[in-house]
Amino acid sequence: MRSALPKAAAAAALIGLLVCGTAYALKAEIGNTVISATASVLPRALPEKTNAPAQLTSVTRVKTKDGSMPPALTTLSFQLDKHGSIETKGVPVCTAAKLANTTPAEARKRCAGALVGEGTGKARVALPGQAPVTVTSPLSFFNAPPTGGKPTLIAHGYETLPVAKTVLVPIVVERVAHGRYGYQVQIEMPEIAGGYGAATLAQATLGRTFKRGGKEVGYVNARCEGGRLQVQGSVKFSNGDFFPTTLSSACHAAG
Repeated sequence: MRSALPKAAAAAALIGLLVCGTAYALKAEIGNTVISATASVLPRALPEKTNAPAQLTSVTRVKTKDGSMPPALTTLSFQLDKHGSIETKGVPVCTAAKLANTTPAEARKRCAGALVGEGTGKARVALPGQAPVTVTSPLSFFNAPPTGGKPTLIAHGYETLPVAKTVLVPIVVERVAHGRYGYQVQIEMPEIAGGYGAATLAQATLGRTFKRGGKEVGYVNARCEGGRLQVQGSVKFSNGDFFPTTLSSACHAAG
């Protein structure tokens, strides 16, 4: 197998950046695999020195040039701009035990107070002896009990093939000091449809507001220094392909 380093270099050489509203869109190719990604933070107008409630949206799409099954997505890694914060104090928590064996609607009803984000996941599934089909699941992100003092979420999805199944993925938010970046997240993607599926879309929006001491506080908060907020990430696949990404979202100081 070729090493990941040449693949990463090849991906970097093929990256194209297009301004897309408040975000920068990335598109890259390695061999037959095509990946595109965007990240954006809203609102665009944010305080320059203090944090304010915000929403972070990321979209990752995977396809192949010839329409064949893409490789399975194994790991999503992100480093998030230090000009922001995750605030969990006062936010209700939900546990994996409470979310076990629930549909998306049941999960959101059981843990409504802990819901801090929503999204959509899509996958292409090719079961033995059957034509490939695309399946879709709502994604829900719940504030969970901290892991070693670190903010933690539980991502909830729901499979329908080959059998109905709840999928829960823990996401731990770690503090780092890597230049522009202050937070780090690594998501180990679960096997889809018993290994017969591959993710084609992962879209998520994180951020809700709640009252604390009579003041509106955000789960995700940000400030605007330097005219942009930035996310650095990488996407890894089961065949060894590795895509590095750097995405920026334009912002300006609130007047």
